[in-house]
Amino acid sequence: MNRKSILITGCSSGIGYDAAHGLKAQGWRVFATCRQAADVERLQDEGLDSIQLDYGDPASIRSALAYVLAETGGTLDALFNNGAYACPGAAEDLPREALAEIFEVNVFGWHDLTRQIIPVMRAQGHGRIVNCSSVLGLVVAPWRAAYNSTKYAVEALSDTLRIEMRGTGIDVILLEPGPISSRIRANSIPHFERWIDWQNSPRAAQYQNSLLKRLYEPKLKKDRFELPPSAVTAKLIRALEAPRPKARYYVTTPTYAMALLRRILPTRAMDWILAKG
Repeated sequence: MNRKSILITGCSSGIGYDAAHGLKAQGWRVFATCRQAADVERLQDEGLDSIQLDYGDPASIRSALAYVLAETGGTLDALFNNGAYACPGAAEDLPREALAEIFEVNVFGWHDLTRQIIPVMRAQGHGRIVNCSSVLGLVVAPWRAAYNSTKYAVEALSDTLRIEMRGTGIDVILLEPGPISSRIRANSIPHFERWIDWQNSPRAAQYQNSLLKRLYEPKLKKDRFELPPSAVTAKLIRALEAPRPKARYYVTTPTYAMALLRRILPTRAMDWILAKG
């Protein structure tokens, strides 16, 4: 029997890296993509079938998918949209160009790849599309306006697509991680330095007292409730292998808590909690 196949994006580290190795260990044929060639080579040395895919480059998306379909004979059982980045900063300090750039990768690239895979899954009569959202797709956090907004967009696109795919055999599923050990904070620094003119912001003192410390000071211990990427992989496997998968799978205590609180608390009370960061 042929192994089930999955295309996973954002596999250079963190959630995608753990998912690629975890699913390979479960017997899946994994196509692990990374944006940088050096990361692709590193994963290939680790025994993964790795290729380049940059969500910000439509030609890269087409090329990666063409390779996968050539390798599988034109089929693909699952897609895990995972690759994304953050651009920290206050909403009022986000230039239009910064917001356009992060949406190009975190939303438009996901949508482009998904649209190209749907005809494959439709023709074979089955498929699972799993999108890695976040607790920040359920509630917002200060200093994360760019990332928050992309995850809210992913939520809306996924919910709409899930309804529209009824009867096709294609399931659309959201994973909702909270704090997970990863490099997303360190990887966000170049985007912060490129786009956020914090020194000339009316919030300069707030940047110095909060965000800059969080970005640049060494992290001596895990955040409260932080879990390893393997916690996400475990929920991903459930989403892929359940006979009738849920629409959403929560990961970490904060995700469960925030999902409950946003339903039962008035907006002002929720704002008070979220303002604490």
